[in-house]
Amino acid sequence: MPPPVRRHRFLTAVTDHTLLVVTSVIFLTPVVFIVLTAVMSDQQALSSRLWPQPFRWDNFRTALTQLPLLRYTWNTVQIAVLSTIGTVVSCVPVAYALSRMRWRGRQFAFLLVLATFMLPIQVTILPLYVVFRNLHWINSFKPLVVPSFFGDAFSIFLLRQFFMTIPEELSDAAKVDGGDEIQIMTRVIVPLAKPAIAAVALFNFLYAWNDFFAPLLFLNNPRLYTLAIGLSQFRTLRHVQWNLTMGASLLVTAPVIVIFFLAQRVFVEGVTLTGVKG
Repeated sequence: MPPPVRRHRFLTAVTDHTLLVVTSVIFLTPVVFIVLTAVMSDQQALSSRLWPQPFRWDNFRTALTQLPLLRYTWNTVQIAVLSTIGTVVSCVPVAYALSRMRWRGRQFAFLLVLATFMLPIQVTILPLYVVFRNLHWINSFKPLVVPSFFGDAFSIFLLRQFFMTIPEELSDAAKVDGGDEIQIMTRVIVPLAKPAIAAVALFNFLYAWNDFFAPLLFLNNPRLYTLAIGLSQFRTLRHVQWNLTMGASLLVTAPVIVIFFLAQRVFVEGVTLTGVKG
């Protein structure tokens, strides 16, 4: 390889890595600030000092004793897991019908799904609240879980796009072997679409875990609060104790950070929508 080519590749690699390092530092700076503030004393958190002296690790224990974190975590886990299951179970058949089956009005139905994706939740929340109130579902997890079993426009769109990358020859071969549409979906398409399904599940789990608006509207019982509402209440009560607030924030976000890093590979594969595995 000629020296100018090697030099160009070397400079390109250095530039790319430098940009990545700078971007990483920019995104990590708020996280580092939260971690350092969480182990400071009250006086240090309100001062301009950046490094804790000494480290107050008992702030996390104090936050745990002042915030019913286990109860809020259990409530949030129930909502996040059930809504994720409902989204996957309801969206996979719809995405399969919109991508692999031929029927009259398919494109129009897909446009209707995209139209619902354009509507923010604030547009439909009032009629939904009236419906849930008439069903006596207020102050329960039903308004936060049951709607997920009726599909989600973004998840349907993501799964449909991935299903369309799977070759039609696989479905045709399954039909020749006598398989119906349900068997083709469950035995051929779903196993090949595991990265996309994992990405959809992760998206919905994180959304349900961090959701603040819907639980605040439908849950008025403190025993049913989620982590987002509980953290907001804690911040209201401890608005001058930033060290405890940051410690509680770290405890709330730690589980989702762990889940994201464990599922990072399948998440990236699902979002990039690349070809067929296997």
